[in-house]
Formats: sequence, structure tokens, C-alpha cells
Amino acid sequence: MNCPMCTRWQDEPHLRIAELKHCLVMLNRDQFFPGYTLVFTRSHVTELFHLDKAMRQEIMEEVTRVAQVLYELFQPTKMNYELLGNMVPHMHWHLVPRFSGDPLWPRPIWSEPHDEKILSPQVYEERIAAIRNALEG
Repeated sequence: MNCPMCTRWQDEPHLRIAELKHCLVMLNRDQFFPGYTLVFTRSHVTELFHLDKAMRQEIMEEVTRVAQVLYELFQPTKMNYELLGNMVPHMHWHLVPRFSGDPLWPRPIWSEPHDEKILSPQVYEERIAAIRNALEG
């Protein structure tokens, strides 16, 4: 199996935020939407209904906790939760703080292409530390 989500944790260690019980949390390299974070299951799963009820509930609690932290830190107009899996069939959420002033508001983040916003290593470190500290707090 050649799944980019299964190897992402090893491939981009500088973007790691947290290891939760069922999920891994990483800052998205493209920060066009400030705070854009990925939450993906540790094991290769493609559908929510493949999980037993207890694990599904625990995973959703983890996703919700990360979203709450992002909301508190970035204070967006709205949090977007994307769970698609068409291109990468490994259960993962795109948690995207959205602001009414962003260029694509209120349309979906994929409604039109945009240039990636790459941050300096220091800004990535600061953003990751803030999210990690809030998750641990």
C-alpha cells in the first residue's frame, strides 16, 4: 500500500503537533489559511463506519478537541471540518479556521487555486508550540 498519510508523520517531522490516542496531529505546510491543521488516524482506516462505536466516538472527541484549540487560538469566523478521502483514502480531517476576510470566503477552500503560504521555520515552530501547549493544557 502506498498511502501518503501512513508515512506523513515520518516524512514531515517539523510539522508534528501531537500524538493522541487514536490520531496524529500536524500543521499543514500551506498556511494560506492560518492554523490549517491535519488530524489523521494512526491506523489506516478509510471510513468512519469501519470503526466500532467506542473508537469512532473517541476519534471524534480528538478531532473536536483539536478544532476547539484552533478556534480558541486563531479566533476564526468559522471552523471548517473536511473529511473527504477521495484523493488520499486514509481517514483524515482538514481542520481549517476560516475568516470572513479571507480571499475565498465563504466558498470552500478548494473552490479556486491559491499560492501556498510557506512560513519561516521559526513561525512554524511558534504556531506548532502554541497549538501543542493548548492541547496539553
